[in-house]
Amino acid sequence: MSIYRSGVWFVKGLREYTKSGFQSACKNFNNADLEVNASGRSFMITGANSGIGKCAAIAVAQKGGTVHMVCRDVTRGEEARQEIITQTGNQDVHLHQLDMSKPRDIFKFVRGFRESGKVLDVLINNAGCMVNTRELTEEGLEKNFATNTLGIHILTTELVPLLSERNKPRVITVSSGGMLTQKLDIKDLQFEKMQPFDGTMAYAQNKRQQVVMTEEYARRYPKVHFSSMHPGWADTPAVRSAMPGFYEKMKTRLRTAEEGVDTLVWLALSEAALKQTSGLFFQDRSPVATHLPLAWSKATPQDCQQLMNQLDQISLQFKG
Repeated sequence: MSIYRSGVWFVKGLREYTKSGFQSACKNFNNADLEVNASGRSFMITGANSGIGKCAAIAVAQKGGTVHMVCRDVTRGEEARQEIITQTGNQDVHLHQLDMSKPRDIFKFVRGFRESGKVLDVLINNAGCMVNTRELTEEGLEKNFATNTLGIHILTTELVPLLSERNKPRVITVSSGGMLTQKLDIKDLQFEKMQPFDGTMAYAQNKRQQVVMTEEYARRYPKVHFSSMHPGWADTPAVRSAMPGFYEKMKTRLRTAEEGVDTLVWLALSEAALKQTSGLFFQDRSPVATHLPLAWSKATPQDCQQLMNQLDQISLQFKG
């Protein structure tokens, strides 16, 4: 079944996830959707110093929005912040240092952000990693899980009260079409049983978890509009470093980062996005299926709820 899913997914990717796929899809876009003024609205973007995150920050800043860049590396983050200000002329761009693999730091960051009196209209969960060997963080968590799943869960759930104070709040999580190759596995969240360890499969499982989390958040927090999305196969620093073999084979067919970020920006800014049901998974401005045909990848509602329960329980260990 895993071979079947991977084969069907790759054929689908060649048709839809590449630059030619975007060029075909964008013929149906309504350009007026992004003729918006984001002045007075506040956007938090994790992993905003490069790739998809940086492109999203530029797009929001160009529309007049307040941008809160959440980055692990202060030096790279500040360089990107200055570039964004210079390129857009928007001075309302702020840098926050945070490592999304460290749950205690996330709780502390959110407390500080909320106590500062700042407002938040849109959270964009973009930061992620693909570590190809099984590594543990200082807090004993598998690094992919800590960054891609637990970190997003803590940041999102802790910021929901602040988001709920605003008009038309949104949370968008940058997932991946690679999640289509995985069925939710709630019995091995930290890949202790994965032998040999496969970073690509771990990443795809994290991305499946993000889609399930988005669906569950939509049920749990009806005042906030949630969505997840796939940027397509885009040429970003993360792809080059984490998947060098894939990049070399596909580099002439990859989307630009700007093409990859289009749907993310549409979900964050447009009124049209809010007309869609909360909790959906998007590709090229349209909601798409979260399972391949005949792939037997659907989880039970009980497993989805169990995922959320486990994340809640693990989070509490770090909420001192």
